[in-house]
Amino acid sequence: MAERKIRILLAKPGLDGHDRGAKVLARCFRDAGFEVIYTGCHQTPEQIAAAAIQEDVDVVGLSCLSGAHNYLFPQVVQLLKGEGADDIMVIGGGIIPEQDMQALYDAGLKSIFTPGATLDSLVKWINTNVTPRA
Repeated sequence: MAERKIRILLAKPGLDGHDRGAKVLARCFRDAGFEVIYTGCHQTPEQIAAAAIQEDVDVVGLSCLSGAHNYLFPQVVQLLKGEGADDIMVIGGGIIPEQDMQALYDAGLKSIFTPGATLDSLVKWINTNVTPRA
C-alpha cells in the first residue's frame, strides 16, 4: 500500500483578495508531491475549518495581507480544536509584523512565514514537521 501524501489546505481568510502568493504556494506544494486544496479568497474561519475537516488535511496554510491575522488565524485554530481536530497543524504567512508573532504562536500556530521566505524553506519545514494523519 502506498504511503499517504501530506494533504495541505491553503486559504485566504477574511476580505483579503490578494491571492497570487497562495497560488504560487499551491503549485509549489503540488510540485513537491503534496496534495493541495486551495479554497480561494474571502473565506470565513468557519468555512476554512469545515473544509480542513472535510478534506482530512494534515496542515492548514493561512495567508493574510490585510492585517486581520491576529483575529482570523487564532479563530481557525479554535474552531478546529472545538471540532476535535486539533491534530491539524495551522501555519500562517503574509504581512505579519514581528510583534504579532508570539501571540499567534501562543494561539496555536505552528509556524509563520513572512515575505522573503523561500519556497524551498516552506517545503523543507513541512517535510520535517508534518506527518500524514492516520
